[in-house]
Amino acid sequence: MTEPKPRVSIGMPVYNGETFLEQTLDALLAQSFTDFELIISDNGSTDRTETICRAYAARDKRIRYYREETNQGAAWNYNRVFDLARGEYFKWAAHDDLVAPTFLERCVAVLDQHADVVLAYPRTQAIDARGKKIKDYPSKPDGGAAQPHRRFYEFVCVSHPCVAVFGLMRASALSKTPRIGNFSSADRPLLGELSLLGRLYEIPEPLFFYRNHQEQSWRKYATRHAVQAWYDPKKRSKMTFPHWRLLREHLLSIQRAPLNGYERVRCYLCMGWWVRKNWRHLAKNLVLQDV
Repeated sequence: MTEPKPRVSIGMPVYNGETFLEQTLDALLAQSFTDFELIISDNGSTDRTETICRAYAARDKRIRYYREETNQGAAWNYNRVFDLARGEYFKWAAHDDLVAPTFLERCVAVLDQHADVVLAYPRTQAIDARGKKIKDYPSKPDGGAAQPHRRFYEFVCVSHPCVAVFGLMRASALSKTPRIGNFSSADRPLLGELSLLGRLYEIPEPLFFYRNHQEQSWRKYATRHAVQAWYDPKKRSKMTFPHWRLLREHLLSIQRAPLNGYERVRCYLCMGWWVRKNWRHLAKNLVLQDV
């Protein structure tokens, strides 16, 4: 008999995550909504990650563990867990973050009730290595607007931490995007493109806890080349033009999106404002190539 597909797929890309991995797995497996699979893709870890994952997989049949012998880069690993997913809804889970027990329950309810919502995510709190609250992240009030250009402006032109990317998405919507690109800040154009495909719904309760610690990629890798290598080791020595790449990806998102003429023009105008805001970065990219 064919095994029934779970409603939700959780994809966890991980590399050397032993410090926080068990806490994160415990939080995910304690969800009040239980119809999910947890796909773990180990990107050639050299610490205790493999041992921890295999032990958890042996105890809970919802876990599917895969291991690559060599590190293929973060972008490859994030996309791999989505390729392996079977659920109607999909969530990325970092190995170090935490979620409240009702995270999935609340997000699934939103997607079930609102067909025009492509991504549901709760308010977020930043926590430190010990799990102590640091701060509340700001709300994104226009993410749920009816007009695509307002949503696009909210997620592209207004500065924000990209924590919404760890919400619960319609797999059908995510499959229409390039997903996580192999370049720095690839989650930003992804959120921008999702905002053009439908509404993003922010649950008002803080149910997601984003951990700040010294081993995070944005702390650990000091230069753009190092960050680029984290996304894709094959591009370690290549020149990077990060803001120009973001500009290109945002424009391509507008081109691909199913927008009417008015909304498309408004989105291009948003990018005009983005260029004005980021012109110094664009200029430095051309001169220094690594800022």
